[in-house]
Amino acid sequence: MRNSHKNCEESWAQAQKFIPGGVNSPVRAFKAVEGTPVFVDRGEGSRIYDVDGNEYIDYVCSWGPLILGHADARVVKAVSGAAGRGTSYGAPTQAETELAKRIVGAVPSIEKVRLVNSGTEATMSAIRLARAFTERDVIVKMAGCYHGHVDALLVKAGSGATTFGAPTSPGITVGSTSDTVLLPFNDIAAAEELLGDKGNSIAAVIVEPVPGNMGVVAPDKKYLAKLRELTSAAGALLIFDEVITGFRLGLGGAQKLYGIVPDLTTLGKIIGGGLPVGAYGGKAKIMDMLSPTGDVYQAGTLSGNPIAVAAGLATLEAVSEKGFYAQLEKKASALEKGIIKAADKAGAKIFLSRIGSMFTIFFSDEPVRNYKSALAADTKRYAAFFHAILDRGVYLAPSQFEAGFVSAAHTDEDIAKTVEAAAEAFRVVATS
Repeated sequence: MRNSHKNCEESWAQAQKFIPGGVNSPVRAFKAVEGTPVFVDRGEGSRIYDVDGNEYIDYVCSWGPLILGHADARVVKAVSGAAGRGTSYGAPTQAETELAKRIVGAVPSIEKVRLVNSGTEATMSAIRLARAFTERDVIVKMAGCYHGHVDALLVKAGSGATTFGAPTSPGITVGSTSDTVLLPFNDIAAAEELLGDKGNSIAAVIVEPVPGNMGVVAPDKKYLAKLRELTSAAGALLIFDEVITGFRLGLGGAQKLYGIVPDLTTLGKIIGGGLPVGAYGGKAKIMDMLSPTGDVYQAGTLSGNPIAVAAGLATLEAVSEKGFYAQLEKKASALEKGIIKAADKAGAKIFLSRIGSMFTIFFSDEPVRNYKSALAADTKRYAAFFHAILDRGVYLAPSQFEAGFVSAAHTDEDIAKTVEAAAEAFRVVATS
């Protein structure tokens, strides 16, 4: 069980005085589960340690980038070496080209790639490029898929299943979202209707091939292939947002796993090895529309930052080693089976959704296929489970609607301890 979290509480009080909501990204505030956020002092391997000295097996892994675990020696060495040569140049480096070369060699759809500073920036830029290439305005996204805090993509559904979106956040104008249309994820009929009727006005369909921001949701067997078929027929681009899934589900990401080649792909997280980074790439004829070879403008002072590039290169070299993803799958599978068995024994109704090393424990007795069914999950039970397992030294995502991640640093002992903690937490929830 956890020791005192007095220092976390004091840190939380201080943070709220100087930072809006006390955090620099909303989900960290524990609003969805309530209670005091964990203030991290350091990370090592599969563990994080809070400012009170409590130790946790970490399945947040910085929301996905840390596929090698915390403070991996190879990444630390690369970062230290790069920092010693300079933190930023605002000029080209050979390392940028090497990272781009590795990405192009691994991701099926990418012939050329540009580095940026975040997944949000990558998505925003890819949409601009898609509109320029097609000379069309409308962007289609799926309800429940998150593509960063881009104004045009922070939308909620209107009255119909297929509808132009309304702004989700204050500060976003109706005009910003007036060319964004929402569809339900995994709904082929709705996609067929929209692309069939209005395809000639659509610049691109953007989708997380495996959503991770309504919790992990698997695409139905024919869904992604149908989106590829429909966009091609309509002359629209298909954008895969692989900020989470890129190099997470394998070297080629979800597109290689499912055998689909999108026109543009956005990346982030793992390609920076835990440092701020993003990228977008695709066919050369599309990417060459970017300035300075074309007229589509996008720039960034810290794009291709040498420290982030060094961390990314070290990470991609590590995940390219033979058997890396097979071992990751073995660990994630053992975790899945153990948690399901523990839940069954405790009489807890859960649906554990897992693709590769991404997973979500939904407190639902029905499969989760889309945003609507995700929202039907019991968030109060998840919150109770979250705190019960946190008290037993396991750190999961502080929200029902986020992904958990298994890293190469997680050991068989970690998995066994997690399953044991989950069994106890399920019993707590069942009797509460």
